[in-house]
Amino acid sequence: MKGKVAFTSLGCDKNRVDSEVMLGIMRKKGYEPIADEGEADIIVVNTCCFIRDALEESIETILEMAEYKKAGSCKGLIVTGCLGQRYKEEFFDELPEVDAVLGTAAYEEIAEAADRILEGERSFQCMEDIDKPMDDENGNLRVLSTAPYFAYLKISEGCDNHCTYCVIPQMRGRHRSRSMESLVEEAKMLADQGVKELVIVAQDTSIYGRDLYGEPKLHVLLEKLSEIEGIQWIRLLYCYPETLTEETIKVMAENEKICHYIDMPIQHGCDTVLKRMGRKSNQALIRSTVEKLRKAMPDIAIRTTLIVGFPGETEEEFASLKNFVEEMRFDRLGVFTYSQEEGTPAASMDGQIDEDLKEERQRIIMDVQKNIAAALCEEEVGKKLEVLVEGRLPEEDVYCGRTRWDAPDIDGMVFFHAKEEPCSGDFVMVEIKEAGDYDLMGDVVYGDEFAE
Repeated sequence: MKGKVAFTSLGCDKNRVDSEVMLGIMRKKGYEPIADEGEADIIVVNTCCFIRDALEESIETILEMAEYKKAGSCKGLIVTGCLGQRYKEEFFDELPEVDAVLGTAAYEEIAEAADRILEGERSFQCMEDIDKPMDDENGNLRVLSTAPYFAYLKISEGCDNHCTYCVIPQMRGRHRSRSMESLVEEAKMLADQGVKELVIVAQDTSIYGRDLYGEPKLHVLLEKLSEIEGIQWIRLLYCYPETLTEETIKVMAENEKICHYIDMPIQHGCDTVLKRMGRKSNQALIRSTVEKLRKAMPDIAIRTTLIVGFPGETEEEFASLKNFVEEMRFDRLGVFTYSQEEGTPAASMDGQIDEDLKEERQRIIMDVQKNIAAALCEEEVGKKLEVLVEGRLPEEDVYCGRTRWDAPDIDGMVFFHAKEEPCSGDFVMVEIKEAGDYDLMGDVVYGDEFAE
């Protein structure tokens, strides 16, 4: 064994997949993954800097991990992900505690970087062309960091949208898809390890395959993944209304393994703001897409995210957004305040909005959504729902889990009592007895009870 390595993965679930691949690469090259940073020879921080809060969290975490070089056994600190890619020119001047920086397209070099550090090298970078194709083989090396019954499947990298507020294309490059064959192979490997739920992720999942096959092929990929024995739920995140195809909607509606759930970030509901954002959608298109989804799957849960306080957002534009949210009644919704990111067109736009006003608008929209969510939860009372068990509350005889209409880590939970102790990863039927603002409460029903 060359040494022990500990990872801290920040930001999105796509970053988590990169961390899992890096862990696998390091294990293959003779490093032992461990959880305790205090015992690690090498510490890796996989960073995010999508918005200011993420940037600050990344820097704070790096400095925290650097303390283990003084107090622990750490011999080297490696930074990977978006922060190093974005600030590669000045990185070591600002954070001299770091020994090596790997760009977003260079994470395959993680083991070599660790070797170089243990041999005494310091303050070096590994950068690759951010537009280079994805490596189809890396997925087979993954060391899962999620609960063993679900995993994220990253189907592409990069983004072609170039929204005016977003730095991702500068850090992640153009959109590149993984081959369908490699994704199916990886999903089979995950199923063999006990994974029951696949959560499909990318910067833009709905255009999967367009670069490789000449047109979007997400619907074909979903069909192939659904044929894998052991996979019971397939969940779609990060689809966009302007690129979600009729074929994908049809497959979602007809294939019982694909959850009637979609994460579809729309960012705003007012056309003038969407235009300033550089989005390719508008309110009519969003309405049309939502209508198609709900017509094909009346029980679908649609999750979306919004940005309030975008430069120049007037009271009238914000009111338009609020009315749109009230009317559309999205099942799940999150709201970000606009983050002024250097190097983006929006950062230099006139009409930058005060932080207090941004936060006030965020609160108003979330209050609207809270009422919608509570009403939707109330409609579930009396129903019997299939729940994927996630665990037991400490010191309580209460278990928790998710329905197929709830994504891990971001949506509501079902809390329930059970006569027989279920294991994490089991599926149980729960009769819903009570509803909260976002969560449900109930009791497990067993064979004879369910038959009633």
